[in-house]
Amino acid sequence: MLQKKSKKITLYLFIFLIIGTLNNKNLNNIKLPKVNQIIVSGLNVKNNLELMNNLNYLKFDSLFFLNEIKLTEIITTNNLVEEYSVFKKYPSTLDIKIKQTKFLAQFKKNGINFLLGSNGRLTKTPDIKKNIPFIFGDFKTKSFFELKKIIDETDLDFYEIKNLYFFRSGRWDIETVSGLLIKLPKKNIKSSLNLFIDILENNIQEKISKIDLRQYNQIIINE
Repeated sequence: MLQKKSKKITLYLFIFLIIGTLNNKNLNNIKLPKVNQIIVSGLNVKNNLELMNNLNYLKFDSLFFLNEIKLTEIITTNNLVEEYSVFKKYPSTLDIKIKQTKFLAQFKKNGINFLLGSNGRLTKTPDIKKNIPFIFGDFKTKSFFELKKIIDETDLDFYEIKNLYFFRSGRWDIETVSGLLIKLPKKNIKSSLNLFIDILENNIQEKISKIDLRQYNQIIINE
């Protein structure tokens, strides 16, 4: 997200007024200051430095006339970027503040571990994280976000989920950190989860290992 256009217009008018007061001889000698400092913050040290290196080409440009389209393309190419702000500190400093994406889940594909961010993009990782769910099955990103939205609308804590299992039929199973397996229906997931929460609250003293909600108006509980 770049600064308001009104500031840019003001600067352009300022430059125009300066140029308008100069004769041709002086005009030929005008040299607008180049970008000599780029600051990137919001990611870890390694990724901040990598993004700064990718933007080093800007040091040949004037801060007044940056190619903002190209700047946006380079920043958003980084899968870790959720949101960003660009501040021009005249005459020669570019300050870029990044909001890093939040990792929501992880999965393995073709032997490679991936993290799925809240921005919908994937990041390779050598390690498995313990604090976010692991997804099994050939799922679509859209399907995952639809499920998470439903979970967030209930009293089920998403971060109490250890594993998610996706089936070709489009159905999900949930396994909690405590080892409880919840078999969800393909439709009416929200109402099924609310029903599950009610059952759980009314059976605090009982050890439930599996609850099957796949059939409409039918609940199967395994202790």
